[in-house]
Amino acid sequence: MNYIQVDDHILLRFAEEKDIAIILEFIRGLAEYEHLLDMVEIKETDLKKYIFEKKLIEVIIGEYDGTPAGFALFFHNFSTFLGRPGIFIEDIFVKPEFRGKGLGKIFFSFIAKIAVERNCGRLEWACLDWNKSSIEFYKKQGAHPLDEWTTYRITGDGITKLAEKESFR
Repeated sequence: MNYIQVDDHILLRFAEEKDIAIILEFIRGLAEYEHLLDMVEIKETDLKKYIFEKKLIEVIIGEYDGTPAGFALFFHNFSTFLGRPGIFIEDIFVKPEFRGKGLGKIFFSFIAKIAVERNCGRLEWACLDWNKSSIEFYKKQGAHPLDEWTTYRITGDGITKLAEKESFR
């Protein structure tokens, strides 16, 4: 399943190397929407390496009348309790001029279809607490927040410092 023609206007397809620049544009658009543009460090070479060479992440492009309108970026994780893989959706973004046309719902449904085909036990993502419109949208899709779980993160030099704490022989 490399692409699916949803209707007369919407086509979903897996990204190709020629899409790297538009993927980066979508990432920057999402970061701007989330007021986090100053945190974007990724480059086209990173996308090429992790999507097409190492195949650690997957990207779906949504087109509206042949124009790239949005994207979804996801990767697999694993549930030891379920004994099955899951999918973590890192990003879904639809350009403002294409919002309200159903692309968000279609991205979620398409990724859910992939999860079913791959026998995944979970479909997860994170959302900023202030993003009330997205939270309501997710709830309408059948999602529920995991209030009893807190996400922790170590980045940059913190990873290096942690790695240096113990010597392994």
